[in-house]
Formats: sequence, C-alpha cells, structure tokens
Amino acid sequence: MYQKKKERLYISELLENPSVSYPSYYLLSMTMHKNEILHSAIIALHSFDFSYYDTAKSYNEIFAMLCSGTFPIYKEKYIVGYFGNKMMYLESNGWKAMPATEDIFKMENWLVC
Repeated sequence: MYQKKKERLYISELLENPSVSYPSYYLLSMTMHKNEILHSAIIALHSFDFSYYDTAKSYNEIFAMLCSGTFPIYKEKYIVGYFGNKMMYLESNGWKAMPATEDIFKMENWLVC
C-alpha cells in the first residue's frame, strides 16, 4: 500500500530564536507542512507568545476551533487537531491519538483563539 510522504518542518524555518527548542522539528504530511494556520500555532507554542489565545471557558470553544480547522493548544505543550473523528496532538514524529484522561476535561488546560 502506498504510504504518503512526510517531511520535517524544522522550528528554525519558522522562528529565528525559539523560546522552546524541543522538539526541533515536526514530521508532517505535505498538506500540513504547508498549513499556515498550523504554522501560526507552532510559532505561538515555541515562542510562548499566547497573546492571541485565551483560556477556554467552555467545551464549545474547543470544538468550534477543532471543527473550523484551527488548532487549540493543550497545557501550553501540545497543538491539538481533529482528524478522522479523533482528537490528535502533535509530537515530533507526527500526529498521535490523544488519550482521554481526567486532565483533558479541565478547562484551564486549554488555550483557544
């Protein structure tokens, strides 16, 4: 079966001097590699500039972002997306399924814009 090619998006391509340098890259599909909305979320996360983000007040804000194709930030550590009816978080090696833990239901852990 054909496997889609993925490329590394290096943080140094988006930010000259990131506040958070780990991970230094994300392995992304070609579509995600070119997604400017994802780029802005990565820049916010790695520069710790959350000026466009606020703490979520309700689940509706989180789901509205996920359904619109934008990316909320979880615990100021992970960018979260919604693909194939699954919530996924971005790690260095790509998107991973998000486990349903007690922390996921705490509004103070979510940043939305």
